[in-house]
Amino acid sequence: MTHQPIWISGATRTGKTTHLVNQFCDWVQQNRYLTRSQPLAELPGVLLLAAIGDNRLELVDRLTAATQGKYPFRSTTPLGFFQDEVMLFYPLLVEALDLRAQFPLRLAPENEQELASQLWQPVLDRVIAQRSPLTEARLVRRLLDLRQLAALAGMAIGDIPTILEQGLAEPGEELPLPYDTIGELLELWQTWCLERGFLTYSIIAGLYWKYLLPHPTYQQHLSQRYQVLLADDVDEYPAIARALFEVMLDRGVTAVFTCNPDGAVRQGLGADPVYLMGLADRCQVKELTERPVVCLGNDLGEATVELAINPGFFAGLPAAFQVVQTTARAQLLQRTGEIILEAVQSGQIQPQEIAVIAPGFDPIARYSLGELLTSHQIPVESLNDQRPLTSAPIVRALLTLLALVYPNLGRLVEREGVAEMLVVLAGRQPQAIDPVRAGLLADSCFLPHPDLPQLLPVSTFPRWDRLGYQASNAYQAIVDWIATQQEQLEQRLIPNPVALLDRGIQHFLVGGNTLPFEQLSALRQLLETAQHYWEVDGRLRRSERHEAPAYMTVSRFIQLLRSGTVTANPYPVRPIGPASKAVTLANVFQYRSSRRAHRWQFWLDAGSPRWLSGVDALFAAPLFLQEWSGRPWTAADTLQVNERRLRRILLDLLGRTGERVYLCHSELATSGQEQNGVLLSLVNAAIPLEL
Repeated sequence: MTHQPIWISGATRTGKTTHLVNQFCDWVQQNRYLTRSQPLAELPGVLLLAAIGDNRLELVDRLTAATQGKYPFRSTTPLGFFQDEVMLFYPLLVEALDLRAQFPLRLAPENEQELASQLWQPVLDRVIAQRSPLTEARLVRRLLDLRQLAALAGMAIGDIPTILEQGLAEPGEELPLPYDTIGELLELWQTWCLERGFLTYSIIAGLYWKYLLPHPTYQQHLSQRYQVLLADDVDEYPAIARALFEVMLDRGVTAVFTCNPDGAVRQGLGADPVYLMGLADRCQVKELTERPVVCLGNDLGEATVELAINPGFFAGLPAAFQVVQTTARAQLLQRTGEIILEAVQSGQIQPQEIAVIAPGFDPIARYSLGELLTSHQIPVESLNDQRPLTSAPIVRALLTLLALVYPNLGRLVEREGVAEMLVVLAGRQPQAIDPVRAGLLADSCFLPHPDLPQLLPVSTFPRWDRLGYQASNAYQAIVDWIATQQEQLEQRLIPNPVALLDRGIQHFLVGGNTLPFEQLSALRQLLETAQHYWEVDGRLRRSERHEAPAYMTVSRFIQLLRSGTVTANPYPVRPIGPASKAVTLANVFQYRSSRRAHRWQFWLDAGSPRWLSGVDALFAAPLFLQEWSGRPWTAADTLQVNERRLRRILLDLLGRTGERVYLCHSELATSGQEQNGVLLSLVNAAIPLEL
């Protein structure tokens, strides 16, 4: 590796990451005397950046294998790097901004949303009273997203009103607040957070580029810690990452960057690919034009894009494209699943070589395809299927348990929830309380009350003898456990609800049992969310110096989870065992982010307009790109951006397809409306699949 930074550019699967790994290995080989003559701690520091966490894990494995684990490096994502640096050098920020000296605490998105709503409540009430079509939650999220876009673009809060005035028309339904008021609310939010030591992603990004990165002391430490920079997929990085890279390059860091001009999956979510590509002017550029793998993108990429955007460009598509067409969407899902089933059972293809991709993968499609395939022993993997945490019965049962133990929460307890709780918590004894018995017990033995709801003794049920010995004992064990916890709560022997949740999990669910992975994942996420929630609550109680009753915090926590704000993120991200040989289900954004490739791709809902106008960008995101002209944003600009996005999608997907694309089209959408999307020109030009 030469001292001059290297810029590796190429389309999907042209081997950019492989070249990055090889460049680093060459550098280690050329400087192998370093590893012999210096202690490990004195080796030149290496910073390895990847676009998202999943890609980072794969890149770490490849780099570790290539160097045989003999050279240390630090791997992270850009946002992870900014967060770690702000946390590590927070004393510099305390001094520069005259903040209160306290350890910073990062707010999870759900905490950020809740606390911002409370802080802005007077203004929000006025807006909602004017019958804004936006719900309060969506309006708050939109304001916070504007702050995040500005921070990642290296723009101050004070610039946001000006940007909105220049780019948008007068405040309207999509943003029903005066732009100056938006700036004031965001300034108030940041000040409120910093006074209490709270950090969000947007505040972290703002602090990093505005205060920490220009700080001479920080720059000195940065150059001492890192002498080598490896940045993969910089087309997915925010604008402030370029500021970091330029500081490092100015201080003589040896660097390798990779970029896919047709990538930019995260454009609209804070990434600024065009601005990052300006770094190439400071680098030795390597253009990769040949793919080392066979894919449809080699010969058909540009022609397919041209046909989609300019229908009538040419008459037909080759046999690599086939059409699956039905009238109704339910028929389409059934037929798509049958084609996959027939192909796998006949030995034409393995499940792990198939991906079903849609512009928006709704629960109906996931369930229909998943049920059909798994019922025939074909595993299915839904990429990043972030369902609300409360979609898991085990979580709903524990929340009901919380509401029964703590006082004044009776309005959060319903009969159906109690019945479900009885079934779940009696699970250590298989079928101890089945759904029928649970329903009878909830109807007869649950006494609703706004302050003290109770589970009455089993003998309250007139025909309790019909429940059976096992169900009666299991029910009474739950009643006794709740009573014990209520006594200990009065005696202040339960430090917080997190401890109560842990007790419930240990007593009813884990002890002596091996839970399925999905349930363990949900329980872990529940405990992590609860732990963080009460950590934030403790910080607020100390800073605000007020003692609100504990049950109020429990009530807010239960309602927060039931609103669906928190999702479970299964880990590990890469399945092992039989699940690794699964058919992949993903929406376009998830699939492109995962960097996967398959022999066969099924493009579901090929007639959907969402292929062109799908919402995978934040509101007003184009206004925060460095390339924005400053002119008002028009419908023509939106169409141009959508066409560029469609071009990137098609080129990327075809670059990840080895052999065949099935265009799956139903004339009617789930809503019953006719589908006339942009890819209909491909559907009409492709070969219908023979039934």
